[in-house]
Amino acid sequence: MQRQQTGAAGGEEPVGPLAGFTVGVTAARRADELGALLRRRGAEVMYAPALRIVPLADDSELLAATKQLIDSAPDVVVATTAIGFRGWVEAADGWGLGDALLDRLREVRLLARGPKVRGAIRAAGLTEEWFPASESMAEVLDRLLEEGVEGHRVAVQLHGEPLPGFVESLRAAGAEVVGVPVYRWMPPEDIGPVDRLLDATVARALDAVTFTSAPAAASLLDRAERRGMRAELLDALRHDVLPACVGPVTALPLEAHDVPTSQPERFRLGPLVQLLTAELPGRVRPLPVAGRRLEIRGHAVVVDGELRTVPPAGMALLRALARRPGWVVARSELLRSLPGAGRDEHAVETAMARLRMALGAPKLIQTVVKRGYRLALDPSAETKYAGE
Repeated sequence: MQRQQTGAAGGEEPVGPLAGFTVGVTAARRADELGALLRRRGAEVMYAPALRIVPLADDSELLAATKQLIDSAPDVVVATTAIGFRGWVEAADGWGLGDALLDRLREVRLLARGPKVRGAIRAAGLTEEWFPASESMAEVLDRLLEEGVEGHRVAVQLHGEPLPGFVESLRAAGAEVVGVPVYRWMPPEDIGPVDRLLDATVARALDAVTFTSAPAAASLLDRAERRGMRAELLDALRHDVLPACVGPVTALPLEAHDVPTSQPERFRLGPLVQLLTAELPGRVRPLPVAGRRLEIRGHAVVVDGELRTVPPAGMALLRALARRPGWVVARSELLRSLPGAGRDEHAVETAMARLRMALGAPKLIQTVVKRGYRLALDPSAETKYAGE
């Protein structure tokens, strides 16, 4: 992980590891918490909930499943998420079935997907029999199949997440599986933020997009397809914008389209942010330029440990120069890199003047008369930052 850098002056705050980067958040639930963790490390955050979670307290399907389990006890109940388990108990309370449901759950084998679900189970006055340290539904499945489920009734509390092969494997082994659908995923009421996130991703204005549920990833892909831009979205996620998923199940819709994803070892928001804290700065190559240390991040630049905000046109010029550090880049080529600049090379001179001012170190970029501009790469220090 890249070490934190101190500011140019001794009393300045250190530059956050995610300062200068912009991260998209597609979560509908706990989006504020995830955004706060990212901003605390310096990132700018673009919120775009790709789905909304609708409780099913009035849903006949959940009511029917609850009554079925109360009337005819299952052998095993698998609780998959804390919010889903709590929602189930709360919905049962609202129907006047809360005590009956808890009494029934005390009589059966109760398996939890992980420690957070175990906490929800114990908060309801129940005790789980077991939960996997890996927090993996695959490990839950392996345990059930190893013990044998032929002729058993297994209730699975669902939460909108796909459980690939889980239900099918249990049924193939002879179990009767009862699904308990506690929440339903619905499209967001306002699709505008999702469209803005898609546009920003395709334009490479984002450095990473986070996903905390598989339905959200699938919804984003579906919206891109509806707008005729799925191929562009996939290209951006494959090559330039980091897709960070909270776990392997969440990553399935993306990986089905050959999008490689990054995932933390523990499927939690904190480790997800730690992953970004390590990977995004690690994708930046520090450049020794005119005796300074230059880092070109998503929407800003770090010069000798000091974060400098640069206008979009300036960032476009700087990236064009950094593709060939030390080489002269012609004005005509730089003009093509400017967004909507037209044909007047004077636009390059104007944007370059603003860029130099934003960097606070004019000598970083040299003017080569009648040819163009170049980053003043220091060849003697090219290996100075290797291995950081």
